[in-house]
Amino acid sequence: MITGGQFLSYLVNLAFTEVPGTWRWMLGAAAIPAVVQFILMIFLPESPRWLYMKDKKSKAIAVLENIYDSDRLKEEIDQLADASRKDSQSKKIVSYLDVLKSKEIRLAFFTGAGLQAFQQFTGINTVMYYCPTIVQMAGFSSKQLALLLSLIVAAMNAVGTVIGIFLIDKCGRRLLALASLSGVFASLLILSYAFSLQSKTVGATLGSGACWLAVAGLVLYIAFFSPGMGPVPWAVNSEIYPEAYRGVCGGMSATVNWISNFIVAQTFLSVVGLVGTGGTFLIIAGVSVLAFLFVLSFVPETKGLTFEQVERMWKERARGSGPAVCSGGRNILGNEA
Repeated sequence: MITGGQFLSYLVNLAFTEVPGTWRWMLGAAAIPAVVQFILMIFLPESPRWLYMKDKKSKAIAVLENIYDSDRLKEEIDQLADASRKDSQSKKIVSYLDVLKSKEIRLAFFTGAGLQAFQQFTGINTVMYYCPTIVQMAGFSSKQLALLLSLIVAAMNAVGTVIGIFLIDKCGRRLLALASLSGVFASLLILSYAFSLQSKTVGATLGSGACWLAVAGLVLYIAFFSPGMGPVPWAVNSEIYPEAYRGVCGGMSATVNWISNFIVAQTFLSVVGLVGTGGTFLIIAGVSVLAFLFVLSFVPETKGLTFEQVERMWKERARGSGPAVCSGGRNILGNEA
């Protein structure tokens, strides 16, 4: 839905290219879905689990009745009651400092936060935020054509994300991330080479090979990034923390993602000004190599594992006894045990 929304935003931007005050209309149009969402949120029910926790059981059951048929309803109510009972018995309040005190949780958070940081530092939102600008840097001076070509990139991002949904449980998170980063590295080299050629060609024309090579590099970058490094960091972060730490660690790693996003977005054009567009993409290619090594060294394969198996794996890693063994005779890194 996120990448689909990005595609629609490029479509809206394209529609406003010939309107006076172009960027103001593009920015203002975003208020319309915000107003629609605000109105719809008024009618959104509270989470049944939250209602049950607050002893509003009849309201919780009423929400569940709108979701499940009668055959499934009793099972869901029983599960909700059981979860609520466990929550009340646990009474464990986790703080940010608790994450740092426990070695196994530190290892899990380092892995989750590292994935989120590398997702951004390998350039995805640089491409999404500055795609029309990058296309214009490649030699396509027309704003309308730049947005039209950017629309193709955004469409590829949306399609690639859907492909990732089908691949993530077939290939596994780790393999998908590694394959994605390999393709990202190759496409960033293509982008760097294309912009290096373009900078050496005085007065590059619309049909020059460097221009179209840059666009091909952008499309390839998105084609490789969107099925792997797009969804994998979020999926892994939802699976690697013990239940008591899941909310805190998930929030902290998401914060790392957005701080990294901010740094990349704020520095991209400045770095381009210092080392050129080709040099900038070469730097990002270097970061993708570091990301590949990070995934290879630290990210476990969580496909098909229970939360209990993942928690046991972090405890064994914290003790230095190596990766835990999961079902099927394969260890947590996907190697034969």
